[in-house]
Amino acid sequence: MRWNATRDALADAMRKFRRREGGVITAFSLFMLIALMMIAGIALDVANMMSHRTHLQVAADASAHAALLTRETRSESEARDVAIQLSRQNLPGERFGEVLTPGDIEFGRWNFETRTFTPDTHPVQAVRVHTRRIEGRSNAVPTFLLKLVGLEQWNLVTPSVFAGYLHPCLREGLVAEERVRVRSNNTFGNGFCVHSNSYVEFNNHNTFESGTVVSMPDLEMLGLPGSGFKHNDGLEAALREGSMDIRILNRIDTIIAGLRSGDPAYLPDYIVSTLPVALESMTISDGDLEPGYIYTADCHGSGTISISSGTVLSNVVIATDCDISFGSNAEIHDVVIATSSTATQSVHAAADVSIGREDNCAEGGDAQVLTLGGMHFAAKLGVNGGQLVARGDINFAAQGAAVEGGSMVAGGEIDGTSNLEFAYCGTGMGNAYTAEVFRLVN
Repeated sequence: MRWNATRDALADAMRKFRRREGGVITAFSLFMLIALMMIAGIALDVANMMSHRTHLQVAADASAHAALLTRETRSESEARDVAIQLSRQNLPGERFGEVLTPGDIEFGRWNFETRTFTPDTHPVQAVRVHTRRIEGRSNAVPTFLLKLVGLEQWNLVTPSVFAGYLHPCLREGLVAEERVRVRSNNTFGNGFCVHSNSYVEFNNHNTFESGTVVSMPDLEMLGLPGSGFKHNDGLEAALREGSMDIRILNRIDTIIAGLRSGDPAYLPDYIVSTLPVALESMTISDGDLEPGYIYTADCHGSGTISISSGTVLSNVVIATDCDISFGSNAEIHDVVIATSSTATQSVHAAADVSIGREDNCAEGGDAQVLTLGGMHFAAKLGVNGGQLVARGDINFAAQGAAVEGGSMVAGGEIDGTSNLEFAYCGTGMGNAYTAEVFRLVN
């Protein structure tokens, strides 16, 4: 009897305990605390991983840009060395291990349409870089609380692709750091571009065909007469807002030095000898220069090379520090003329000068004129597959024969007058010197 009573009492006590709710919050709090600690642990490890991934990505982007910029003028091995050195500055090896090796850097080409990278040693237009913190390099990112569930480290790999991009305006158009001013009665054909990193100014009675681009950083700065768009047909539709990195202006010195030294990287195909030849006379007429050669002259700040009126010059390079003067009706095609003179009009020309052959945009016959100073052309300038690059201003007068497949790039202003025709070719620019803008594309 006693045993039964004890058993019944114990069972009754157990039933009462089971029904009691006192202390349930304490038990629930313990479970919540464990869950929160697990979540906090995951958050801590994930946040740490994301921080390290961000550092890796920044290092990859910086190294890729440095590699492509260096490769523009130096060898692949030198470009890789520069990229690796920069990665070590951003992520020192004693703390982060070897995040970038030569095998992590690939040069090649980037297809902007398909957004794909293709390794290729020539031509180099893009670079792909991978920075790594992985177990195989003994520099994986360690975890903290996730070790308790068996995840001891993160393996991180971050890619970066930079590609060179040549703005169409730099290929055919008028591009200047300062003001671009073109007066009246001018026609701009479909595809032609006018850009200023300051502002653009027009007078009346200009025509802008559909597809023309006129751009500047702030469209509010557009200079127009009081009649506004009324007498500039098509201008309003052509307007775009944006700025441009005109890198070719910073390369003029390098190009001139390369031409003077006979560096094949800067020479057109029609040059058969890389050994420079000193000019025998500072006046050049028909037949004076044998085709296929580089001609040099030194004026040491005072002197002019004169291309006589009516002279047709072809298949030569002239690299000098002298001023350049074109007589009337002079023509150059398949020619490069480059001067390090910084005079305001280091290149100046009389009327009816032709830069490039008038050939309806056919291949060949192009010409390039580069100067560290400025340029001035009298009336009836013809530019056909021609490239004019000046660190100073470019000025040209009225009644231009045509600008067809032509490029004018100035570090100062571009100032043109009236009755000019600007047409777009898309071909015929031949040996034009370019300096691409590098963009992060992936």
